[in-house]
Formats: sequence, structure tokens, C-alpha cells
Amino acid sequence: MKRMEDNWSNSYLFAGNADFIEELYERYLENPASVDGKWQTYFASLSNVNKDVSYNQIKEKFINLTQKPQTIIQGSTELNDAQIKVWKLIEAYRLIGVNCASLDPLKRYKLIRVKELDIDALGLSNELNTEFFINSDGSNQQKFLLKDIIASFEKIYCGTVGFEFKQVTDYKEEKWLRDYVENNYINYKIDNTEKIKILETLTQAEGLERFLHTKYVGQKRFSLEGGETFILALNYMMTAGAANGIKEAFIGMAHRGRVNALVNIMGWTPQELFDELAGNYPKTNFVTSGDVKYHKGYKCNYATDNGIVKITMAFNPSHLEVVNPVVNGMVRATVDKSGNELSTLGILVHGDSALSGLGTNLGIFSMSQTRGYGVGGMIHIVINNQVGFTTSDLRDSRSSRFCTDVIKMIEAPVIHVNADDLESVVFVMDLAVKYRMTFKKDIMIDLVCYRKYGHNEFDDPTLTQPLMYSKVKQHPGTRKIFADKLISELVVTTADVDKMINEYRDSLDKGVHPNAKKMQALNWYEFDVKPILQAKAFDLISTKINVKQINEITEAITKLPIPDFKVHSTVARLIENRKAMGKGEQAIDFGMAEMLAYGSLLQSGINVRLTGEDTGRGTFSHRHAVWHDASRDDISDLGYIPLTNLCNKSHCYIYDSILNEECVLGFEYGYSTINIRDLIIWEAQYGDFANSAQVLIDQFIASGEAKWGVISNVTLMLPHGFDGDGPEHSSARLERFLQLCAENNMQVVIPSNAAQMFHLLRRQALSKWIKPLIIFMSKKLLRYKDAMSTIAMFTESEFKPVIIDNFTNNNYVGVERVILCSGQIYYDLRNECMEKKLDKKVAIIRIEQLYPFPDKLVKAELSKYKNIKKFIWVQEEPYNQGAWLQIREGLDSCLNNRQFIAVTRPASSAPSCGSKEVHNAQSKQILVEAFS
Repeated sequence: MKRMEDNWSNSYLFAGNADFIEELYERYLENPASVDGKWQTYFASLSNVNKDVSYNQIKEKFINLTQKPQTIIQGSTELNDAQIKVWKLIEAYRLIGVNCASLDPLKRYKLIRVKELDIDALGLSNELNTEFFINSDGSNQQKFLLKDIIASFEKIYCGTVGFEFKQVTDYKEEKWLRDYVENNYINYKIDNTEKIKILETLTQAEGLERFLHTKYVGQKRFSLEGGETFILALNYMMTAGAANGIKEAFIGMAHRGRVNALVNIMGWTPQELFDELAGNYPKTNFVTSGDVKYHKGYKCNYATDNGIVKITMAFNPSHLEVVNPVVNGMVRATVDKSGNELSTLGILVHGDSALSGLGTNLGIFSMSQTRGYGVGGMIHIVINNQVGFTTSDLRDSRSSRFCTDVIKMIEAPVIHVNADDLESVVFVMDLAVKYRMTFKKDIMIDLVCYRKYGHNEFDDPTLTQPLMYSKVKQHPGTRKIFADKLISELVVTTADVDKMINEYRDSLDKGVHPNAKKMQALNWYEFDVKPILQAKAFDLISTKINVKQINEITEAITKLPIPDFKVHSTVARLIENRKAMGKGEQAIDFGMAEMLAYGSLLQSGINVRLTGEDTGRGTFSHRHAVWHDASRDDISDLGYIPLTNLCNKSHCYIYDSILNEECVLGFEYGYSTINIRDLIIWEAQYGDFANSAQVLIDQFIASGEAKWGVISNVTLMLPHGFDGDGPEHSSARLERFLQLCAENNMQVVIPSNAAQMFHLLRRQALSKWIKPLIIFMSKKLLRYKDAMSTIAMFTESEFKPVIIDNFTNNNYVGVERVILCSGQIYYDLRNECMEKKLDKKVAIIRIEQLYPFPDKLVKAELSKYKNIKKFIWVQEEPYNQGAWLQIREGLDSCLNNRQFIAVTRPASSAPSCGSKEVHNAQSKQILVEAFS
């Protein structure tokens, strides 16, 4: 059927549709060529092309136009009542035909026709044998009988596929989708050879589930039965992707169907699966605790008919959609490395309830077209078994018609498809890939299926869905439906079908896959990991730089891009201060220390990526890594990054992020697992806000290596410090991170001066001991004079896990009290000590690295104090928070039959008090107790 070519398709085309007329006229005013020729003629006739003509005049003339049959455009096209009604009918099919589509394989609900598709209500019942235009541009047009138009649009929009693309407001995109569907869907055919391949794929998907269900009774696997079409969909997506230039794909999905995909797509051998089901887990690099099989990730080269695609399925915990930003980051890291976003594809597989219910997806969709997080479009698939855990009633599960409605926030097209219509599924996969490759935007596929068993194999679904599961029992299965269809078409015989089933079953009995040759398993890391495995936490890493480098970096980061670049007066002062710091005329502060660290790494070819809310400027206005020209408008000003002057075959990425800690941190974690030699930093606006990303911290950053063997060097920069700013602007929850520390899984550090920050960042990028780094960064010290550092501390020193202040010139005998602390409270203690003239009696030791705890260094220092009466741990956090309760055993082990006592704020359920007066009183009391 010939497609519509013009803008009439963008509205209902009836007199009351004011929005359509207004939008069309505005488009005409911007660019007359952007609207159809008939509309150009019509709008030009108004007031002799007076572009100030009022909207009311247009509306009035249009109403008159639609009420009287008349010709308004050149040529012979007649715009009469019946033609307008036909266009209205066609538009209704495109817009709401999905509501009449037969999408449910279980056929639980009777479909009710919407009145907008009722030809009697439209007054067209007597026009069925009348010919009408589908397109209205008046040239090379062909008329069709109304009954044929209806038959075609019924099949396209009210069959087993529901197309939703009217939310796409970009005209070119919407027209491309409409044309593709209306020109190709009805005539889409699959040859017999391909039909047999489809049946083989379904036989394998169903065969694995049934084999496991009978041989491993009671084993939890989150069966895919009822949704086996997903394996077919994934297979054809890879095939279509390879045909369109995709070389690498990343998949994020939860547990439903994961085992099936691992075996039938990813190349995990059946024998490996059976071994794990029997309790025999393989030993792999880095893994200490391991994880259940339906959280497993894998990597393979997958051979399609159109070429090989490297596929990575990301490891995922039970927190469902939380893997999505991780995959997003993995894709972006690969794109940044290759420089070609069209060769890498991200695929996110959702559950129906999880998609609409979990806020992670809001962040994912918001990130999709941003500079810092866009990946050229993701393809989303919903394994829609129409029930979450036990909730299938829409009055309980969501507040929208479809679970996919959430993605309409970014105007992404949505295609619903009945999973029993396998040929339509293949068409939809091909469409999804072509749309993504054409427009570099997200698209959603809603694969409507069912779930044969309960949420897991122990669950009895009839307890909560008795009527649904009476329908499930009656359903013969997607494979059988398709097999019977092919038998009736004489494509295969019953014997052929039985042979497929038996051959796959026989291969499983042997622990092999019949298509093993097309799935080549790959190691997760395709490089030598021995240096990483052999590295130790406290290996000495040279992080110093020379004066020449400091001068080069200073010059580069203080240089304007063009002579008339007008920076803000604050930035202008900062530039002059940094010039002085580079010359040694001023001490170096934290902001300059960061720039020196980043610049020196870029010089050596190491990429730097820094993101977070307000990161370019720095939440506390200390960084100013991105400059903005005050003489240019906000749209043209993308920001100038002086550090890019230092890129030596390296890249510097600095982006202000969306306001979603979970998704942004998940993205950076995923990014870091691919580009593990880059310096990847996420900065929280306040360290307290990291609690919005706690799932990512718990399930990925802290335990990803122990569970899955996935290594990451992601750095979290968390502003932390008790300055009287209230409960949500004080604590990055140091105690939580330390509680998560075990098995040398990450590093927790509180740098107390600018040079320590510099060496710490360089150590993170240069060390072969690759672990996540959590930096607790004091807000107060960013500009604190005593926390600034001399150039010598950058050129002659390294990072110090422990810093000793002994005012007695190594006369340990006279010391009566040893105070250990971390962070900014050190300066309060030192100042108090000097003021009280206790410098001969008190030694203060700063623990800069809290994990892995530098016990050898601490023990060696404490052993020097033979006659000490008191060893004291002082912290500004409450007693039940901060480092104290997490490190006290480590501290005590450094003493011989002696114990530390703690001086802290009182135990508290909130991180800090909200009263400045109370805060100051508590701070004073800490100092009193520390020296009393």
C-alpha cells in the first residue's frame, strides 16, 4: 500500500484540532519548505503572505474549509467532507490503533473497539466502495477503495503488533517510522529456510527449559517458558545488527531468561551449567565468594549470517534494573575507545513491572541524549509476562496503560508485539535496529508473553493469579503453535519437528550445544591479568613530577583559548593565583593539586573522566576545570576545558551530570570496567548524597570483584566534614564504606593536604593494584591555608598512608599522649595543641588511608612510645559513626596489651545536628576531652 508523504498525517484533520493547525503554521513561518506544498499555498494566501496573520484567522478559515467541500490546493485533489473523515480515520489508526491490537497470547481480555475507528460514527459506512487518497500532496497519487484502506490499516495497527510513534515530535523521525511500517509490514515475508531456523531457535529455547525442569527438579533458575521468543528476538537483533555495521553489543538484563540466553546465545556450555547446578563452581581470577548462576555475565563472539558480533552480557545482582546504567557506561567506554558509536550497541532487557516501577529507568532515559552519557541510542526489550512477582492487576502494578509508557518521556518509539507471532517479532527487531542506526536514539520493544511457572520454580502462581494460570495451562506453547503452522504450510513434517526436539535433547545429554561453533566463548578480560593479580595494596608507586612538568601544566591550564575569551572575574583571579602557584610564589591548594594530577596523567597518555553535579566548576567553586565565555550565549557556549591542551594521545572528559546519583555512579562504574587504565571519577555534590546510589556501592563497587571477578578502578570523590551545615551536608557515611571493606576490595582515604590529593589521584591511575577508590574530601580544607602544599611536596614526595606530627623532635620519652585521627579535625587538634603549649607532650598521627589499614606503619610508629598513658582516637563524627567502630580492632592490634579510647560526638541516629550552636559546642567538647 502506498504511504502518505505529507503533513496531513500529523493530525486528526478535523476542525477542532487547533494544536495541529498552530504547529503547522509555526513550522511554515520558520521555513515554508518544511510543510507540504498545499499548505504553503494555503498559508501564503492568508493576508498576502503576511506572516503576522493571527492564529485565530487561520483557525477560522480552516474551520470554514472543513465544513464546506471545496478545492483549496492546486491540482485536482478535492478536500471534501468524506476525504477529511478518511484522513481522520487513518490518523486514528496510527495514534490509537494499538488499543485494539491483539497483543496478549493468553487472550484474557475481550478487545473493545474504540469509537475513533468506528466508520459508522464517522459517517463513512456508505463510502466503503469509494476511492480516497491516502496521501494528499496532489501529485502522482493513487486512490484506494476505503474498504481496502481499512483492511490494510487494520492489519498494520490492530493486528498482533501495536505501533506507538506519535509521541515522536521530530517530523523526520515520525515520518520515517510511519513510512517504514506502512510500506513494509503487510508485505513482510520470511522464506521457508528462515522459518525452519526460527523453529530451531524456539526448539532450543524451550528445550533447555524443559530439560532443566525435569532433570534438576527444584533448582531455581527463573524459567523463560512462556517467553522463549526472547531468544529468537535476541538472535535476530544480533543478525540485523551485524548487517547494519554493529561489531560489539552489550546486554543488561535481570534473572528471567538469563540462563537460557547464556546457553543459547552467549555460548556458556550446557556442561558448565550442569556443573554449577550440581554445586561444582569453577575457580576464576579475582573471584572469592562467587554468585548464583542467574546473575552470571559472559562474553562471546556470536556468528550471525551477516558476520560476527562480540557480545558481552553484564553481571547483575538481584536488584533488577540497576544494571542498566552500568551497561550504559560499558557501551560509552567502548565508543570512546573506538570513536564510532554506530559500531557498538547497548541492549537493555526489562521486566514489565520493573520497567515502570523502578526509578533507575527515569535516570537512564534522561541520560540517553546527553553529552556525557549518550551512546547513540539503546534498544530496550521488555520480557512482558504480564505479572511482576505476584501482581498482575493494573490497579496495583502501575498507573499507565502500558508498562512502556515511561519511555515516552524521551519521545522514543514503542512497539508492542505478541510473542506468539514470530514473524512479526523478526520484523520488529529489524525495524528497531534500523531506527537506532538511522537516528541514534532509543527504541522500546514490548514483547508480550506469559510466564509458565511462578516467579521462581518454588512459587505457586495459582495462589495469586488463578484465572491467569488457567489460561496458561490451556496455552500449547509458542514453539508448538509455530511448528503446527509450518506443518500445515508443508514447510516441515511432524517427523522433522520431533527430530529437532530429540537432537537438541541428545546434545544436552552430552553437555554440548548443537550450535557451539557459532558461539566462541571469550575471557572477560582479553589481556594479561597477572600483573594485576600479583600487585599489592602498598606497592611503592612513584607519583612525583618535576618542576618542568609543573611549569608546562600551569601554562596549559591558565591559557585562554582565544584572546577575546571573557571569563568571569572569579575565574580570572583563579587563573592568576594558579600562575603564582605554578611558580612557587603561593602554596598550592586542592584545586590546583587536582589540575596538576590530571594534567600530568594526560601528558603521559592516560585518559581522565570526571563527572558529577556541578563538577566542571566544583560544587564548592574550587575546581573551575571548565571555563565559560561571558560574552557568548548559553547555547553556543559548550565550555572550554584548559586541560585538553595537555592531551597527548589521551582524552579529557569533564561533564556536569544529570541529578541522579544512582545512574551516574552506575555509569562510571561500568565505564571503569572497560577502560581500567583511565582515571574515572564520580564526584558527589555532597558526600551524603552517595546514599542515593547505595545499591551500586553495595552490589557492584564493594563486591563486584569478589562475586564476579570484575575489576574496577572507579574513584568516588565524596565531600565530607562536620562544619555545622546540618545532617545532610556533613557526612559521606564513612562507617558504611568501612563496613563494606574486606578482602582488599577497595581503598578508603581521607587526604589532609593538597599534595596528598595529588599523589593519591596519580597513584590510582598508575598503580597495578586496581581497586575502587573512595576519597573523603574535606570541604573546609579546599582553601584552608595550612592544608596547602609547597612545590617540593609534589616533586620530592609520594602519597603517605600515615603522617606523623611529633613536635618533640623525635624525643619520644617526653610524650604523654598520642592522638590518632583522620581528616580535617587534625588541624583543630594541632591548633589546640599549640595554643595550650602541649607540643612537647602530645604526638598527633594522621591516618590518611583507613582501608586497607596501614597496620605495619601504625604499629611501627606506636612502638616508639614506651611509657604512654593514653592512646586516643579522635573523630568529628558521632561515636556510632565515622571510622572508630570499624577500625578499633585494627588500632588495638597495633598496641601491646593496651587499648585506644575514643573521643567523638555523642552517639546519634542522624549524622549531625541541625543547630550551629550545638555543633560548635560539640566541637569544643571534643577538643576538651582530647587534651583533658
